[in-house]
Amino acid sequence: MIATERAARTTGRSFNTVLRKLDSGQLLLICAAGLVAVAGVAHTATVGLDRPEIAVGFGALIAVGELARLTMPGNREVAPIGAAAALGYTLLLDLSQNPLTHSALQVVAVIAVGMAAGAAPHLAVGRPPRLDAMARRLLTGALLAFAFRPLADPLRRLTEPPTSTWWPALAVMVTLIAVSLLVDVLIAAWLRAEQVRTAFRVAVRDELNMAFPLGAAVAASGVLLALATHSMDLVALLVFAAPLLVTQVAFRKYAGIRATYLQTVRALSRVTEVGGYVEPGHSRRVSRLAVAVGRELGMAEPELLELEYAALMHDIGQLSLRDPIPGGATVLTEPEQARRIAELGAEVIRQTGVLDRVAEVVRRQCDPISDDPPLSSRIIKVANAYDDLVGPSTDRDRAGAALERIRLTPGGAYDPHALEALARVIDRGRL
Repeated sequence: MIATERAARTTGRSFNTVLRKLDSGQLLLICAAGLVAVAGVAHTATVGLDRPEIAVGFGALIAVGELARLTMPGNREVAPIGAAAALGYTLLLDLSQNPLTHSALQVVAVIAVGMAAGAAPHLAVGRPPRLDAMARRLLTGALLAFAFRPLADPLRRLTEPPTSTWWPALAVMVTLIAVSLLVDVLIAAWLRAEQVRTAFRVAVRDELNMAFPLGAAVAASGVLLALATHSMDLVALLVFAAPLLVTQVAFRKYAGIRATYLQTVRALSRVTEVGGYVEPGHSRRVSRLAVAVGRELGMAEPELLELEYAALMHDIGQLSLRDPIPGGATVLTEPEQARRIAELGAEVIRQTGVLDRVAEVVRRQCDPISDDPPLSSRIIKVANAYDDLVGPSTDRDRAGAALERIRLTPGGAYDPHALEALARVIDRGRL
């Protein structure tokens, strides 16, 4: 009894934490998905399940996919197995050549119940799901179901003798899947633009580059799953679940490596703080500022990752100093000394053998604008100068004075575009 109450309290706290972090766009998406799910479940409960054994089989695979969900780079929560199973159930025309006539609302109900069942164990142990990500997956599946299921019966007839052709069905499947993937990308970009304060067109580009390839692979798996049931019955679920599971394990390892890599870089960046060369938290603050400015200037996500690495380690060259700079404020040093520190830091980073581009960004962070340094180097220079002058303070007057001082620096030392982007980021007060 005590354990049950404790689990309930944990679940309640998890939900409250999730809800507090949601913005208006996420809440709107979740409400829309909730209404669609309720409609699907209510309709299916009223009329009953058509071919319940098939619905249960696909629902179980969706639940397994949600249970094994993972977080990809960019904090994107995905469930490839569940998404492929939902897609396969939506596109089913027959099972062992027996016609299937389940409705779009039944598809929505199976997807919703499967997702809820897969999310429940995570929720019970205090790992709440990303409600916006679940809502997006459900709405995308519902959109495809409402578009495809009314066409399922006429398409199935084309696959029967005497015509026995699958090309029209495949053409319709591919077309509707492409439309649903595009809608999913647009919804994801809309949410991401709100969350990270970037331009919508930049968010769309990032989603196309980062999420669309995985979506295309899931779509292909879903189509193959739907077609395989034509002759393999429900055995197709087991046959296709195995390679999907192996693929998901590979994705999980990749995501884990990326996360460990970033944690290692963050730990390395703290060496200068522990050694007393820079103020505590300086590298993290510069990194957050630099990434926010990069987003403001429309940088792509891979570029932002390199920018984050470089910003975290931009001061590592100070370890070569015999006497630390007071407060670690390189903005107050002579340009030649600052450039020497940057070059030494780049040499340290280059020794890793895998961060050559990051090392180049660090090396050129003190170059004058006339030498045309990379945009990332210009951003770091501006962000570093601002944090050297302001530190952890949130005083608006001090921030304004620091920005004005950087603007008035003679000789065009700072990129005006990066500086104006920094001013907009500071003015919004949200990093």
